[in-house]
Amino acid sequence: MKRIVLLLCLAAAVAAQVDHPHRHPPRSAREYARVLNDPKRDAWQLPDQVIQALNLKPDEVVADLGAGAGYFSRRFAHHAAKVYAVDINGELLRMAAEGAPANMETILAAPDDPRLPPGAVDMVFLCNVLHHIANRPAYLPKLARALKPGGRIVNIDFYKKPLPVGPPEAMKIAERD
Repeated sequence: MKRIVLLLCLAAAVAAQVDHPHRHPPRSAREYARVLNDPKRDAWQLPDQVIQALNLKPDEVVADLGAGAGYFSRRFAHHAAKVYAVDINGELLRMAAEGAPANMETILAAPDDPRLPPGAVDMVFLCNVLHHIANRPAYLPKLARALKPGGRIVNIDFYKKPLPVGPPEAMKIAERD
């Protein structure tokens, strides 16, 4: 049975203490990549703890949806057999591919289609991305089709409350939505 796992931002308390000037994506992909891969992000995103909590197996295939310049994709590549770095921005994907591990492949998605191979993925991972997907009821079944039997969809996103990081509160998704 396929399961959907919902995780909320792990570090809301830490986030309140972090100075983060970008509440919206910067205009250029190069500037956005600097923001996405800024080492200061580790203080509130806690990527090592996230990866540990996911309990990845070395034979698993991971799809990092909204991979950007590879913040999580590169980390997953050290723990999984294959990683699909999936994004709608080709320039960010080109940056993610620069010097990427051999087991990481980029996929240029469409806004309404992740373009993942059917039945090929053990885990679809979304981090701070779901609130950007316009038609989630039509999009989520496309993610489910990419899953292997027993696969999972993991979503980490911002709490729907004022935070010094992330999108405006109006863009955030409440846990019940």
